[in-house]
Amino acid sequence: MSETALPKEEAQPVVDAPVQPPAAPVARRGNGLAILALLLGAAGVAAGGWGVWQVRNLQANHQQQTGQLQDLDSQAQSLKLSEQRLAARLDQLPAAGELEERRRLVTQLQGDQQRLSQRLESVLGASRKDWRLAEAEHLLRLASLRLSALQDITSALALVQGADDILREQNDPGSFAAREQVAKSLAALRSTEQPDRTGLFLQLGALRNQVTQLNELAPEYKDRGDSLLGLTADGDGASRWAVWWDEISRYIRIDFNANKNIRPLLAGQSLTQVRLALSLALEQAQWAALNGQAGVYTQALTEARDVLVGSFNPDNPQSKIMLERLAELSKQPVTVVTPDLAGTLAAVQAYLERRHVEIETPVSSNATPAEETSP
Repeated sequence: MSETALPKEEAQPVVDAPVQPPAAPVARRGNGLAILALLLGAAGVAAGGWGVWQVRNLQANHQQQTGQLQDLDSQAQSLKLSEQRLAARLDQLPAAGELEERRRLVTQLQGDQQRLSQRLESVLGASRKDWRLAEAEHLLRLASLRLSALQDITSALALVQGADDILREQNDPGSFAAREQVAKSLAALRSTEQPDRTGLFLQLGALRNQVTQLNELAPEYKDRGDSLLGLTADGDGASRWAVWWDEISRYIRIDFNANKNIRPLLAGQSLTQVRLALSLALEQAQWAALNGQAGVYTQALTEARDVLVGSFNPDNPQSKIMLERLAELSKQPVTVVTPDLAGTLAAVQAYLERRHVEIETPVSSNATPAEETSP
């Protein structure tokens, strides 16, 4: 538009007011330069900041790369040391021929060790069997001793059963004769009744405790204040008649309703002696029952019965019950005929000797080639 307006202005006459230069374009041009300068400065600041960031980034990358290089260097050094160690170990290893020889020797040693372990197991197995058989023989000896010394059927039966179990574990046909004898002994022991000696001992002890409670044939007269003795004692104290009556009443008793023969009364000391005799007879029976002495047991019970019948009232409930108990206990056996285990023990010993002979014969035959190859 300025270009189109210029020709019109030039056509006007020059005689008008003097023309002044326009001020607005100059102001606009200065504002544009300032804005351009500001833009250029901001661009320069941005370019400088970007350059500083790049420099710092490069420095950080450089430091990181430097650390990685150091780590790689240390790893390389460790690898080098490991390589040196491996090389040293490889230098120490023997040659291939020597390794093959050692491998062969190890294989041979393993084979020899396996054969030795097998032989050791066989020897130990045989020794264990020998120990078990010796234990069976010892059990039979103990059973025979228990029967002969104590007549203990229960313990002997358990011992013989243990010996039979050991022989059965062997699973040896050669032990048939020994096991047959053991079976016969077991059958004989099972058919024999074991006397209850401990029970007899305790029952006799209970009867001994009741001896002190037995009374004499008739109770001793005692003054209760309702007799002539009480009347004579009144007045000036105990007179001669009271003392004489007290003494004679111990030996004389008047019973108007007596239907049986009169027996003399037992005095206090005599009663103590009779109780002591009865207690000693029962104690002797206890000892005989515990030790299996049938004759002593029967004699002691007979003596105790005689003491009860002769010195105590048979109608007394205590003495009557004790007589019945003594009659029952006298029928109880204290001894028993025990079976003989000598044949069973001899059969087991013969089996052990025969087994030792069979084991020693193969060992002696195998020892000769072993001694020849040992050098």
